[in-house]
Amino acid sequence: MNKIVSTKALKRRYRKEKIFKGAAVFALLLAASFLVFFFSNMIGKGMSAFSQAEILVDVHYNEASVKSYRKAVDKPYRKIVSRGWLRTLPLYMEDNPEVMRTTRQEWVLATADVDQYLKGYTNRLKDKHKQQIDKLQEEGRVKLAFNTGFFTRGDSKMAELAGIKSAVIGSILVLLVTLAIALPIGVMTAIYLEEFAPDNRITQLVEVNINNLAAIPSILFGLLGLAIFINFFGVPRSSALVGGLTLALMTLPVIIITTRAALRAVPSSIREAAYGLGASRWQAVFHHVLPLAFPGILTGTIIGLAQAMGETAPLLVIGMMAYIPDAPTSFTDAATVLPAQIFTWAGESIRAYEERTAAAILVLVTILLSMNAFAIWLRKRFETRW
Repeated sequence: MNKIVSTKALKRRYRKEKIFKGAAVFALLLAASFLVFFFSNMIGKGMSAFSQAEILVDVHYNEASVKSYRKAVDKPYRKIVSRGWLRTLPLYMEDNPEVMRTTRQEWVLATADVDQYLKGYTNRLKDKHKQQIDKLQEEGRVKLAFNTGFFTRGDSKMAELAGIKSAVIGSILVLLVTLAIALPIGVMTAIYLEEFAPDNRITQLVEVNINNLAAIPSILFGLLGLAIFINFFGVPRSSALVGGLTLALMTLPVIIITTRAALRAVPSSIREAAYGLGASRWQAVFHHVLPLAFPGILTGTIIGLAQAMGETAPLLVIGMMAYIPDAPTSFTDAATVLPAQIFTWAGESIRAYEERTAAAILVLVTILLSMNAFAIWLRKRFETRW
């Protein structure tokens, strides 16, 4: 009887194990399918943003074009040539006086509607302009060229001119400030807590709060940055400086936790050997323990910066949603970051911004994956097994 009962219990246990394994495999496949759907959707929508419509027209460089940029091209083309591109001609003629009183046939930027029409998407072109584009296409005077402006221009109210240059530069400046503030403070804090601080109620309370700070919503750091750095210290709003300081607050707990884990991973025999040779605690930590823990510290720092680079919520609170057509030249200039630029474009109703949103997401994901891959490579490259 006991044998029959044990056999049934064993079968029941194996059945539950199979159900659990099946559920785990299903969850894995579901997560993988969502990931595949995300990348395929973003690639399908975003790849078209890397090409832009251009038209071969006669451009008139003369005094009339300086007074009215629309007169730089013949009247039939004024509705299909980018108005934003035409606006740059007076300044171009001022910087290049040798082109004055000449007419040149050039490939110029087309409007976003022309671009979307050539790509087969919804557009607002009138029928007569569609017929005009079809005729120009037959003559070989319309083409889709690589969109270098997407990488060399800042934001614009005209979709065909919108690019990510100012957002990328703003992201770099913000990350530099974040790194300069969070890395030394985070590492020094972790070294003190792990190697020097006494084990009492105060340090235990500090450790608990650090762990809690790593888990709170990121928008709270934005409110903290608004209250401290902007309202109290008067740091320029929407600048890379205030953005970097705010993200440094958010990154600090991550760096502290990963640094402590890296220090804890160094065997105590290293410390004991240093003490045996007459080294002080300070010498043992900074000459022996810290160099061995440095790969883990660097890995955690890169992962923390990657997390900070993908944040949007805290930067919205401190005003980094501003319209920034020109790239910032200093840490106190008005700036935006790539996630905030994506958020802004996602709210636009024009179809051309949709493909630019997807393309910017692809750029951001590529950067984040590269940073995480670099962190993994560093960990594998310099990892020491004890």
